[in-house]
Amino acid sequence: MQNALAVSLIIAVLCPCIGVFLVLRRYAMIGDTLSHASLAGIAISLSVGGTPLVGAFLFTAACGALIEYLRAHIKNADLVLSVVLALCVGAAVTIMSTGRLGVSVEGFMFGSILTVTRGDTLLALGLCVASVVTLIALYDRLLFIAYDEEAAQIAGVRVRLFNYVFSILTAAAVSVAIRIVGVLVLSSMIALPVAAALQLGRGFKATLAFSVIFSVIDIMAGLFLSYYLNVAPGGFTALVSVAVLFIVIIGKNIVKAVKRGKQ
Repeated sequence: MQNALAVSLIIAVLCPCIGVFLVLRRYAMIGDTLSHASLAGIAISLSVGGTPLVGAFLFTAACGALIEYLRAHIKNADLVLSVVLALCVGAAVTIMSTGRLGVSVEGFMFGSILTVTRGDTLLALGLCVASVVTLIALYDRLLFIAYDEEAAQIAGVRVRLFNYVFSILTAAAVSVAIRIVGVLVLSSMIALPVAAALQLGRGFKATLAFSVIFSVIDIMAGLFLSYYLNVAPGGFTALVSVAVLFIVIIGKNIVKAVKRGKQ
């Protein structure tokens, strides 16, 4: 539980930091695609006796780079994600169907707080620190690309290079989060806290800060309540995320109604 708590806090910081850029680029569903890529990476790693988290990161980073490569040839983003998703699901199912993994991957699909080891925690912390440092260093350029990729390219920003770097950062977030929230609902932790923060109508930095706050609330509530209710933490965390989003929307509407009443 201590390891799960530590990784949960890491996820709560890292996922919205990545997610806010993805949402601004209308690319939120890439989280779903790369979560399935991480499952394929885990299956490949287990089949050769490797470390699941390392396999998830490497294969997810490769798929993130593949998405950026295909974007240069296929202009339809949804089609690109469909192609890579088919590749990842096909690879994962094929490897798991061989029966050679030796362990169950159910914990990775639905999330399991009991499978997080001290080594996973340290590796997750390393990926998180590296990702946050990279985000800080490339903040201005990534923000420019997120708002207007074509204008950034015209301005001389090396858009394709930074897109590849950002794909690796997304892979890090996905591979860190998969232990706790699982493959099937991982994309919710990337998109929903950001969606809740956007309802507040603040600037970018404030939106990022509120995204992290909402993410901490979602993950901590989901983790503790799922532990005592004896349910999968991933699915329950997703439900908490949706509930928080609706609470923010309803609260915003109430505030607007009160202001109108005073006028």
